[in-house]
Amino acid sequence: MEDFKVKNNDFLRQFEATIKDKFVKLEYSEQEKKIFLSKFVMPENLKEEGYHNAFLTKVFDYIKDKERIKVVPTSKEVKKFFKANKRKYADLLPVGINI
Repeated sequence: MEDFKVKNNDFLRQFEATIKDKFVKLEYSEQEKKIFLSKFVMPENLKEEGYHNAFLTKVFDYIKDKERIKVVPTSKEVKKFFKANKRKYADLLPVGINI
C-alpha cells in the first residue's frame, strides 16, 4: 500500500490526500467543539484496495492528536469505520451520541 499524507484544509473545511494520483477528501463542519464529518469522496478502486480505512485512520488520529474536539460521524462510510474502531476512538465521540 502506497504511503500518503493527510492535510487539513481549513479554508475548504476538508481533510484531503492524493493517493495513487487520485484526490480523496472528507468534508467537515465545526460547531461548539464538535467536528461533523459529512461527505467522504474516494474513488471506488481505492476503496477496494483498502485505502478508505488508511485514510480515515489518519484523519481520526490527526483529530485525536491535534484538535481537542469531539467527532460526529454523519457519512455512512465514516460511521461504519467508527463502529469498527470504536475502542480506539471512543473518547472522540460526544456524550449522548451513539453510533
